Amino acid sequence: MTSPAARPRGPRRTSERARIRLFQPFAFLDSPPGGRRWWGTAWRALSLPLLVFLALPILGLILRASPALVLEGLAQPQVRDALQVSFQTTLTATALIILSGTPIALLLARESFRGKRLLETLVDLPTVLPPSVAGVALLITLGRRGLIGAWFADAGLELAFTPTAVVLAQTFVAAPFYIRAASLGFAAISREIEEAAQLDGAGSWELFRFVILPLSTSALLSGAVMSWARALGEFGATILFAGNLPGRTQTMPLAIYLGFEVSLTNALTLSVLLIGTSFMALLIVRAAMAQMAENGS
Repeated sequence: MTSPAARPRGPRRTSERARIRLFQPFAFLDSPPGGRRWWGTAWRALSLPLLVFLALPILGLILRASPALVLEGLAQPQVRDALQVSFQTTLTATALIILSGTPIALLLARESFRGKRLLETLVDLPTVLPPSVAGVALLITLGRRGLIGAWFADAGLELAFTPTAVVLAQTFVAAPFYIRAASLGFAAISREIEEAAQLDGAGSWELFRFVILPLSTSALLSGAVMSWARALGEFGATILFAGNLPGRTQTMPLAIYLGFEVSLTNALTLSVLLIGTSFMALLIVRAAMAQMAENGS
């Protein structure tokens, strides 16, 4: 019997090879068999234009803002005020998101009930809403003549165009990032571990504090950092609901917007700071995700 290797190449096999070759338009990028590939696969070549497009604006901004220019911008009172307002409000918003979002994440991760998909959609909705729509919705609801804001106004409590409005706007747009990450972290915990803890006499609070919370730390950290970074970059909802009052409601993105009319140095300085902060936040999230993967494996 003739071995497969000794069989002559028929027209069928030749046509198959031609067909495979037809769908390899970038095969010329590969070196001869046994050699090292020059570029890799065709998909890497196809991904290059978009990667360059994403990287060039960021690189151009960093090159335009020299260290001397950044130091000059940091010396400006408007920049320092915007930094102070941003970090105060975003830290407050993140704390509020963690306290109020953790029970929602537990509910979505652990319970099955009618209307759960509707609740999940409601939680994720702010991530796809245009920021201007979020700002108008907050103003209509919590403004001086809003649906609920009128009651606060009658009690002498103003929400719109105050630092509280900044926190509320940031919470509205950033909360879904924490809730989604925390929910995934809670859902990844094995029920067998919880059942074992309950057999040992752990109550609901002990179960959450000593079992669920430690095992989901990476997910909670990832969600908290992403929420904080999203709150730090919030613009549309803030300017409509809180205004752009320097030293009071003017955050870093709002100061950048104003900087193009007043001082380009301030705008460039704050832009570089936001890029650096966002980059570090994403690195922390990637590290947390890697830790989650290692724990899962």
